[in-house]
This record gives sequence, structure tokens and C-alpha cells, in this order.
Amino acid sequence: MTARLTMDRRALLAGAGALAAALTLDRAGAAAQDVVRRPGAFPPGFLWGAATAGHQVEGNNTASDLWLLEHTTPTVFAEPSGDADNSFALWATDLDLARALGLNTYRFSLEWARIEPEPGAFSRAMLDHYKAVVDGCRPRGLTPVVTFNHFTAPRWFAARGGFTNREAPDLFARFCDRAARHLAGNVGYALTFNEPNILRLLRGLLPPQLLDAQRAMLAAAARAAGTPKFVAANAATPEDVEAMLPIMVAAHKAGRAAIKAARGDLPVGVSLAMTDDEAAGPNSLRDAKRAEVYGAWLEAARGDDFLGVQNYERVRWDANGRLPAPAGAVRNWSGAEVYAPSLAGAVRYAHQATGVPILVTEHGVGTDDDAIRAALIPAALAELRKAMDDGVPVKGYVHWSLLDNYEWVFGFRPKFGLCSVDRTTFARTPKPSAAVLGAIARRNAV
Repeated sequence: MTARLTMDRRALLAGAGALAAALTLDRAGAAAQDVVRRPGAFPPGFLWGAATAGHQVEGNNTASDLWLLEHTTPTVFAEPSGDADNSFALWATDLDLARALGLNTYRFSLEWARIEPEPGAFSRAMLDHYKAVVDGCRPRGLTPVVTFNHFTAPRWFAARGGFTNREAPDLFARFCDRAARHLAGNVGYALTFNEPNILRLLRGLLPPQLLDAQRAMLAAAARAAGTPKFVAANAATPEDVEAMLPIMVAAHKAGRAAIKAARGDLPVGVSLAMTDDEAAGPNSLRDAKRAEVYGAWLEAARGDDFLGVQNYERVRWDANGRLPAPAGAVRNWSGAEVYAPSLAGAVRYAHQATGVPILVTEHGVGTDDDAIRAALIPAALAELRKAMDDGVPVKGYVHWSLLDNYEWVFGFRPKFGLCSVDRTTFARTPKPSAAVLGAIARRNAV
């Protein structure tokens, strides 16, 4: 996300390209609706969606903590977010695209840094912007799923220690209150946080040299901000991870209460990063790892209306730790295993541990080979349908992501999108996997 926001020839080209694709997909969708429903039908009203996140698609999020980290020397970010996908300007094009794919749900996030760029200074223009996105979903037949915090926060918040600051729950609740009272009227589902457990999930997986580089980056950001500590939700030193846990849980509860106070009937939850953890052999570490990574959050989620599950892979644990992927496994861009049943496995555990309904808020694969994505989607959904047949209440499936976008420290290299994005014109082009998910959504069956 960066620099200048331009609604110029590039934006017009992007809009024209996506709308042309939309017309093509609408014609294909009409044919798909004629397909006889198969036995693997999902319940009426099931949510079929795709997700984006503000900083990763909007561009030019200059008041945010991540913008500073991307431009700090040294930095662990492969490249700055820059214009990203220019979705701040092209949000209507993205909604049209989601509709044209045959989806009925769109997940996106609010950028706290845009709405409250300085402490207590709320931008009516930015609140109106996000309200327009929410309200724009409804006439397109899209249920808006809104994440109030998808990792990024205002720079001033990170400069106060982020979620290591004991004032953070009150500051976050103030933001949630202001935003919810302005735009929550048409929201379908609300999430306080996106993957607040991500740093715990990654603990032990990141090499020491990366942790050292991250520490140096955070120290440089603190100097630039004139503060002793600079902490982001997805960039913190290992010692801060423990301090963040109780404060973020308290912030979730305070944020949930603020959103509910604004609109009591709005379902509110939190999304968790969850691998499908399997025990291998005697004395497996699986249960201990589950308690470490998910425990406090699963307990907190028992008081929520639903839990968002975000799954990308499985992990097999023996008595010594994490096992390597099986020989011959399909791999994603980073070499991790692509395993279709992992989504259902994570969903089953999430419901068993909390007792609340599940909404799949992210699932997908980072790969340059869209055939892997096109094969994964129906295979994973067939397993999800089996879990639902066994009694697990699942409200919907939201794929990550609608667009190829900015993937944090990795820059634009990983490709998770159902649609590719031209980095010069911002034109969106649906991939074959988009038609696969769209056809499933239209007939509401795998």
C-alpha cells in the first residue's frame, strides 16, 4: 500500500477490464445455474465469498504502522506495498467482480489508520468511504463480512507499544465504537481481529536470522517514530508475543462489546489461523501445541456468535515435533504441503473446542499454478460438506483471496488470488479457479 492515489487512465483500464470479465462470467454463470443440484448440496443461505484486506489491496496506507516498517532501513519486507491493487479507488470494481464470479459474500477490512490517523481524530470522509463499500455490497447481492482490524493499525498506536500497551483494549474499543455506529447497519458479520494468534503459530518456524532482522527493523521504526517501543500485530519481538496475548484477548472482548452496543443483532467473532493438527505416534506434541497456539483464543471465542477459521495446511506432530510433508505431496509456492482435507479437520476441531458456529473466513493456496487451486477448492469443499453432515454448523466459505495482492514480508511474489492483477493498469483477470468456485457457489453444491 503506498504513495499516490491516482484515478487516471490506469484505473479506467482496470475497471473496463474487470467489467468485461464480469460479463463473460455472468454468461457462464447463467449456464451453471441450470445444472441439476447434486447430493453434496449446502444449506440454503450458505455464504460463498472471497476476501481481501485493506492494506494488502487498497494502496497508499501511509498513516499505518506497516507503511513505516516497509520503508524503514533495515526492513524485512521484500518490497513496499505501494499502490497495491489500487482497491481504495477500485472498490466498486472489486464488488462487481465478486458478483460476476457468482459469489454472494465479500469480506474486507477497515483501515484503522485511515479512520483515526491521529489519536481521537476520526475522519468522517474515511468512515463514509467504508460505509459506501458496505452499502455497495447489498444491491449486488453480496453479504458484507467486515474485519475491524486486519493486522495493521495507526502508526501512533504502534508507537505506543501496540498491543503490548495496557491502554490498547480501550483504544481499540473506541475505534470499534466509532466505526460500528457509522457503518454497521448493513454489515452481515463482523470480525474484531484477523488471526491475532499468527505470531504464536509462527513461533519456532522463523529462522533466527529473520528474527534478528525483524528486531533491528522494529528498533529502527521506534527511532523514526521517536518512541522506545514500536510493535505491530504481525511484527513483534518474541518476548512481546506473550505480553500481547492477554491484552489482545481483552481488546477483542472490548471491541466485541462496542460493536454489539452499536448494533446488538450483528454477529461478531474473531478469526484464527488454524492448521489441521494431526497426532502421529505415541506422546505426540499435538495437544500441547494446540493449547499454546489456540488455547486462550478458543476460550475467548466461546462467548462469540461464531468463530472464523483460516486454514491453509495440515501439520503432523510426533513426540519430537513437527514432521515433514509426505514424499510426493503437492506443494505450494513455499514448499509446504497442499492437503485438501485440512480445512475440514481444522473446522471440526474449532467447533469441538468452542461449541460455536464456524465461518470459514480464509482458505486457499499460494501458487503460480492455478490448476492446483482449481483442484483444491472442490476437494476441500467436499470434505467440509462431510463435516457439516456430521453436525458441524458452518455458515459459509470465504476464499483467500479475490485478488493477487500484497503478502506482507513476501511482497507481491505469492499468488493467492482467484483473479490476477496487472501491476501497471490494475486490470483484474479471473483465473480458471474463479470459475470453479463460482460454479459451486451458483448451484450451492460441490
